[in-house]
Amino acid sequence: VQLQASGGGLVQAGDSLRLSCAASGRTLSGYAMGWFRQVPGKEREIAAAISWSGDSTYYEDSVRGRFTITRDNAKNTVYLQMNMLKPEDTAVYYCAAAPTRYSEYVIRLGYEYVYWGQGTQVTVSS
Repeated sequence: VQLQASGGGLVQAGDSLRLSCAASGRTLSGYAMGWFRQVPGKEREIAAAISWSGDSTYYEDSVRGRFTITRDNAKNTVYLQMNMLKPEDTAVYYCAAAPTRYSEYVIRLGYEYVYWGQGTQVTVSS
């Protein structure tokens, strides 16, 4: 699976962005998906995750209520809608795919993800 993340950019605090992660090579059916983010000098952390079915989601505490992860399996694409952006959301955002046999399983741990996109920069100015 090849993952291509896009949609990052430079915005002001309070603005919105929508990140997209398009998959190619094979269908995303059978894969739980996640969006991770990383700031230089810090470990990569999960921002949000979604089950294969799309019915189950997980959000890191600092983004819950502001970010929404969704997926369109027919389009092989996962999205991260980011609203009310804050300067502390500035990071490189990566999408990732983890194979799973359970359609409702949300995967939070980075080491369980097998495929990673190249990352897209999100910069939020104050």
